[in-house]
Amino acid sequence: MAEFEKEVAVLVQRVVRDISNAFKKNPNIDEIGIIPCPEPRYNRSPIVLIETKLGLESWCVKFLLPSLHRKLLLYRQRKNYLDREALVDVTVTLLLLNPDFTTAWNIRKELLQCGLLNPEKDLYLGKLALTRFPKSPETWIHRRWVILQFLQQCCAQKGCRKEQCEGYLCHTEAMGSSQNLCTHQAKLLHQEMSVCSEAAGRYPSNYNAWSHRIWVLQHIAKDNVEVFLEEFSSMRRWVSMHVSDHSGFHYRQFLLQALLTELCKAPHMSTAGTTLYQQGTTTTSPSARLTETRAAFGLDPSGTERQLGGGTIAQLFDLEMEFCSELIHSYPGHEALWCHRRQVVFLWHKWRRDHPHFPCNTNEGNGLHLSISKDNGQAFSSVEGSINGLPCGDAMEVDGPPDPCNAKQLKGGPLMSGSLALTAEHSFVSILLDDCGHSEQRRFALAYRKWLGNISRQ
Repeated sequence: MAEFEKEVAVLVQRVVRDISNAFKKNPNIDEIGIIPCPEPRYNRSPIVLIETKLGLESWCVKFLLPSLHRKLLLYRQRKNYLDREALVDVTVTLLLLNPDFTTAWNIRKELLQCGLLNPEKDLYLGKLALTRFPKSPETWIHRRWVILQFLQQCCAQKGCRKEQCEGYLCHTEAMGSSQNLCTHQAKLLHQEMSVCSEAAGRYPSNYNAWSHRIWVLQHIAKDNVEVFLEEFSSMRRWVSMHVSDHSGFHYRQFLLQALLTELCKAPHMSTAGTTLYQQGTTTTSPSARLTETRAAFGLDPSGTERQLGGGTIAQLFDLEMEFCSELIHSYPGHEALWCHRRQVVFLWHKWRRDHPHFPCNTNEGNGLHLSISKDNGQAFSSVEGSINGLPCGDAMEVDGPPDPCNAKQLKGGPLMSGSLALTAEHSFVSILLDDCGHSEQRRFALAYRKWLGNISRQ
C-alpha cells in the first residue's frame, strides 16, 4: 500500500511538472481537453501538446484529483509546506481539471494580493478552464474579482480621488467624460467580450457567461453609449446563428434597455469620436449593418459628432423589430424569437409611459424619416389604449390602416415611430399564419396573437 502511494506521488509530481513545462514551451495554449484513454499504453507522459492544444490522458485523472486536493487542503491547514512556485503549478493543474475547487482560487487570490502572481496569468488560466468547463461558476466569480483588482489599480495609478471612482471605474479629469476609457481598460473589455462569446458558443444558454458579460459592461463601459452601440450591433450576427438561445436574446434586451437609459439621460448629448474598441484594439472597418445602426443613432463611422434625440430611440426600435421579423421568417418554430418580440414591445410601451412628452418622431438630420415605412412610404396606424397598464400614447394621423393583403408592407413588422401599432402586429401575425405550414411556428404565432389580445383589453 505504501509503495502504491509512493508511485502515485511520483506520477502526480511528474504530471504537474510536465504541464508547467508545456506552458513554458508554448505560452499561447488556447484549449485544453481530456483524451479518452482508460489505461496507460506506453511508458510516457500522459500530457500531449499539439500546437496550441493541450491534452491529458484520462487514465491519470483519477490519481491526480484526490492527490492534489489533499495536498492543497493540508497546505491550508498548515500541515504541509509548498513554496510559491509549487503552489502556482499545483493550482494550475488542479483548476484545469476541476475549476470549481474554491480553495485553489482563494490561494491564487492571496498570491495576487501579495504581488506574487500576475493578474493577466490568472485571467489566462480562467480562459483555458472555460474551454472545458464553460459554465464553471467559480471561474467566472474569480474573473470578476481579478477585474475589480485591476480597475482599482487603474484608479490608484491615475491618482483618482475616492469620489471619482464609481463602481471601480475611473473617471479622471484628463478623460474629459465617461465616453473615453484608458487603453488597458479597452483591451480588458475586448478580451472579456471574446471569452464570453467563446464560452456561450460552447454551451447553449450559458447563463453564467452572459451574466458575466453584462457585469463587465456595467463596470468597465459604464455610461459609454458607443460601446453599448458596438455591442448591440455586433450581437446581431451571434443571435442570428443561435436563434434558440434565450440567454443571447436576454443580453440583447439588456443592451436595448441600457441604450434607452443612457439616451434618455441626455437626449441631445454628443458622443466622442474615439470608441473604446478603437482605443484598445485594431479592428476592421464597420460592417454595413453596424453602419446602419450607427446612422440610427446619429453616429458617423468616420467619427463625426452628431446630436442624439428622441428620433434615435424610435429608429432603434424600428431596426430591432425589423431584425426580429427577419429571424422569425427565416427560422420558423423558435420560441426564443417570439419571446424576444414580446419583450421589445413591452420595452417600447414602458418607455412611452415614462416619457410621454419625449419627442420620438423628430428628424435628427441623419436623413431618416422615422414615421415612414421603408417599403412603400405608408405609415402605420396605432391603437389608443394601454398595454399592461402602460399607455400607448396618441394615435398617429395616417392615410389609413395597414393593408392586411400587403405582405411586403407587413413582412418587416410595424415601425415603432410614435405609438406601437397593435393592429399592424395583428396583421403581421395573420399574414404569417396564412402562409405558415410549420406546426411550431403556428403555435407560437397563435400564442403571440392571444398575448396581443389580452394586453389590448387591459
